[in-house]
Amino acid sequence: MSLGLHEAVMLQEAVAGLNVQQAGIYVDGTFGRGGHSRKVLEQLGPEGRLIAFDCDTQAIKSGMLLTDPRFTLKHARFGQMRQKLSEIGIGQVDGILLDLGVSSPQLDEASRGFSFRADAPLDMRMDSTQGLTAAQWLSMATEDEIRGVIKNYGEERFAKQIAAAIIKARAQGAIERTRQLATLVSGAVATRESRQDPATRTFQAIRIHINRELEELSLVLPQCLECLNPGGRLAVISFHSLEDRLVKRFMREAAMGEQAPHRLPIRSDELAPPKMRLMGKAQRATPIEIAKNPRARSATLRVAEKTLFTPTVSQVLR
Repeated sequence: MSLGLHEAVMLQEAVAGLNVQQAGIYVDGTFGRGGHSRKVLEQLGPEGRLIAFDCDTQAIKSGMLLTDPRFTLKHARFGQMRQKLSEIGIGQVDGILLDLGVSSPQLDEASRGFSFRADAPLDMRMDSTQGLTAAQWLSMATEDEIRGVIKNYGEERFAKQIAAAIIKARAQGAIERTRQLATLVSGAVATRESRQDPATRTFQAIRIHINRELEELSLVLPQCLECLNPGGRLAVISFHSLEDRLVKRFMREAAMGEQAPHRLPIRSDELAPPKMRLMGKAQRATPIEIAKNPRARSATLRVAEKTLFTPTVSQVLR
């Protein structure tokens, strides 16, 4: 198995955003096939350290080939970051990178059930050792639940028709294959978007739900802020508008600082200053990268730096 099977998206921009220091401690919250991790290791000195997380057992197997003594890989969701860092004696780090969503190897391996382009078992779990498969969830979810997931996570305007088609079909037999589901969706979608398969939004929505992707992101963002040293950077690459919205809101609120209640006479020095500062605007992949790697087309990179917060006497006494 090769570590080079997957080309990391926005590799140069994301690692540059971390501002890697040679003796620093860094976290790659989504190891994948190690593209970002290897780039960080290239910039670390002998005393530096990199801890990576991934819930995908195939990614863990791939990472076992990376034998650098500065590198530690944990089979865990990034929502467990603070706990797992504590278990290995690490409290604060100098940078955290999150590359969200599904990776190219997961999409390309038909047996994982993430893609509708090949017929395979309808699995979709990033961690295949636990949790319900997509087929199992579809066999027991109500029509309202299915419609809600497809509408909210896939932003699919035909969610009602798709959910009804799934309920009708499963009364005749289990929906266990990717092609079964893709065919059902195609028949329920009245109009098609150019350059996009009718099943794209539904598969994306079910995958997000099965893996609790937005819940995990909401869990890890506050942990990232807590775990970063002052001056440490958080870099997040998102591929979906809902993910990016969460990241954008979190960083902006952290960069605003405490806001005074409306019309209350509170001095500015009594308010907590910003916990982070935004490092420029959101970045997108270059046309050159998109031409080489079409997956980069929807990538958005946001970077923020933790500020040095020293509370005033009035803030301490509150």
